[in-house]
Amino acid sequence: MEKVKVVSYGVGVIGRRLASHLLTKEGVEIVGAVDINPQIVGKDLGEVLGGDKLGVVISDDADKVISTTKPHIVCHTTMSYLKQTFDQFKQILNHGVNCISTCEELSYPYDTEEGAEYAEKLDKLAKENGCTLLGTGINPGFLMDTLPIVLTGPCTRVEDIYITRQMDAATRRIPFQKKIGAGLTVEEFKKKIANHEITGHVGLEQSIKMISDALGWELDDIKVEPVEPVVLDHDAESDAIKVPKGYNAGSKQMAYGIKGGKAIITMDFKAYIGAPEEFDSVIVKGEPPINEKISPCVHGDYGTIAMTSNMIPHVINAESGFKTMKDLPLPHATPAHMGKYLE
Repeated sequence: MEKVKVVSYGVGVIGRRLASHLLTKEGVEIVGAVDINPQIVGKDLGEVLGGDKLGVVISDDADKVISTTKPHIVCHTTMSYLKQTFDQFKQILNHGVNCISTCEELSYPYDTEEGAEYAEKLDKLAKENGCTLLGTGINPGFLMDTLPIVLTGPCTRVEDIYITRQMDAATRRIPFQKKIGAGLTVEEFKKKIANHEITGHVGLEQSIKMISDALGWELDDIKVEPVEPVVLDHDAESDAIKVPKGYNAGSKQMAYGIKGGKAIITMDFKAYIGAPEEFDSVIVKGEPPINEKISPCVHGDYGTIAMTSNMIPHVINAESGFKTMKDLPLPHATPAHMGKYLE
């Protein structure tokens, strides 16, 4: 049985974990790796992953890697914004190769006119070249959009949806802890947010737009509140960062899908070191009401890796074009031989 040939595009923290996971999957073969980090370019991917050599040398020439390896799919894990990644997707699609990406804005770019233009161009390019592009991950991609959409299935009427994700950042990778400004003073946090040195969660508006489009709700506005610091009245710490009392432990952010002056979709996102409880919840006000809670919350890194890996069969077998999670079959684990999904 033929193996699914994969190119790993982006060998950072998530890219490495995804590649390590794919190496455990029956019926998958990593045939190429792309990154621009000079510290790893030219090295064998297996050694960078902390194991034996795989005979796959990390290259900064994506065109060469894709043209010579002829993969079935590229697993793309580089940056969060479409402005940063559009040319990379264009490059991949021009080779007629399927792609799954963890780029947050790609999950559902239709929240802005600019994003919709990017999506239209990528859809056209993918169709012209006979391949498929998907943006996914744990969030956006599942917990705050795909899952709430599915949970409305048993409802005869839906009035509003309230979605919460609360994480103890101490359980997450160090780059994530730094991304949310843990350990900074409040003044340092606000300055770095203002200078875009650190960011809040990327994807809330995309998730709101995906839900509203799936339910056929015409929103008047999508409002995303500024990122706020989380200040504790006690000391907290992770393995890497200490947070003295009064310092910033992380970040929180609210976002709303508004119709008729009322928030009918609410996103409540909190990630900070020392959170007393980790959970994901979806409350659907309707008939019947739905109250779903996952406790502890789904681990973001494992979830992102799994969603990316598990959507490979759906993307390979999808019709050509740019797709979102609401367009494809329901995600599920893929313990079976991956090669069986090749047509």
